[in-house]
Amino acid sequence: MDRGPGMVATEADDRTADMVITELNRRDVPVVRFNPADIGEGLAVSARFGTCPATPDGQVRTPSRAADLANIRSVYWRRPTWPAFEHLDEADARFATAQVRHGLGGVLYALPGCLYVNHPLRNFEAEHKPLQLAMAQRLGLTVPPTLVSNDLDAVRAFIAAHGEVVYKVLRWTPYRRGDTGLTTWTEPVTADELDESVRATPHLFQARVDKVADLRVVVIGEKVFAVRIDSGLLDWREDYDALSCSVTELPSGLEKALIDYLRHFGPASGSFDLCVDRQGDLHWLELNPNGQWGWLEDHTGLELAAAFADLLTRGGP
Repeated sequence: MDRGPGMVATEADDRTADMVITELNRRDVPVVRFNPADIGEGLAVSARFGTCPATPDGQVRTPSRAADLANIRSVYWRRPTWPAFEHLDEADARFATAQVRHGLGGVLYALPGCLYVNHPLRNFEAEHKPLQLAMAQRLGLTVPPTLVSNDLDAVRAFIAAHGEVVYKVLRWTPYRRGDTGLTTWTEPVTADELDESVRATPHLFQARVDKVADLRVVVIGEKVFAVRIDSGLLDWREDYDALSCSVTELPSGLEKALIDYLRHFGPASGSFDLCVDRQGDLHWLELNPNGQWGWLEDHTGLELAAAFADLLTRGGP
């Protein structure tokens, strides 16, 4: 049977996806790129169930490409966006959005014999930080003391017990105030900064590690790529121009633990963040199952796009 195309689901402007598609094109692997937000004239899906051996059977079509659902070798679920239906009133837009997520999304989640990098439902599970922390500890990784709570007294007691504490978001979400885009970095927090508003929602507080460097570790299938990041910043994402990156090696036991971690949740790839303390010990911070890595290839020459292309070319369940 002829091996079908790979599909790349992502937003229009995604240089990281472009790097992988360039590698796939170099290997003569056909690619269908699409974004769920283009549903309508820019994207059509037809899927049949119960009347054919392969389920689902049908096609995904863009203005320039088409893919048979039963013959897709792999899906790179990168950074797709969903339609907002801004021309509809609020109730109709909410209804239409749900139909796309569960119609188009449901079809794409059900592709037979296909390798997902990564399956969206597996990404969703793996993105929950409390689950991440629990699994990291079970695998023997060093996890900084962490509290997830909306109990003001418990948070103040945690800060009193650990002294230097940082605040992290439990999940990054797009946030705008007027025309200004905002984000939240990992930031120090003290007990006197807190008030009753803490009770509105759970928050993540973590004992600050006296670190000398950070690590970004990208696992792609069975391949592990580790980069040391020197910056002097509490959160290196604040200033990419201040970073110094170098390829580093991990202890073999840690490589295995990170691969096992992904196997537990199901993603084929993930970007792990760890840090190094003054004694040289490694501390777990978090996993981003769909993290950015293109800039690491630029800084270090690591062949990350080629490793993703290897995985997607192979395909399979």
